[in-house]
Amino acid sequence: MIEVREARDDAERAAAMAIRHTVFVDEQDVPVELEVDGLDDGAAHLVAVRDGTVAPWAIRRQVATTCRLIAHGATVHLGRLAVDASARRQGIAGMLVHAADEWARAHGADRLMLSAQTYAADLYLAAGYIAVGKPYVEAGIEHVDMELELG
Repeated sequence: MIEVREARDDAERAAAMAIRHTVFVDEQDVPVELEVDGLDDGAAHLVAVRDGTVAPWAIRRQVATTCRLIAHGATVHLGRLAVDASARRQGIAGMLVHAADEWARAHGADRLMLSAQTYAADLYLAAGYIAVGKPYVEAGIEHVDMELELG
């Protein structure tokens, strides 16, 4: 079972940060000083948490996916979406994007913006985002800015 929600405690936030480090720094070679940019303390962190059986008598909760939301007035910036390798290709990232839309609406936003790695742009297009501007390279990875007007 998957539950998508805002991180509830320091342990879930630490797990989210660990996934981000693995995906961006270890797998994609993004410099750690770009990944850890000082904006996390003022942000909301959404997580997709799944149940995992450790033993027949114990269930543990595992953070599988995360993203960061930063509100700037009526605009929310969605960023740092990262999926643990064991959770990829299961639709969890799409669930997280949908939850980010709901979070933004609940917090009075009228627009979501993000910088998508171009290989992942289809995820956001399927959720109703549109590309704005031309692709560009950041941290050695091609990105495109995207936005979603909330109506």
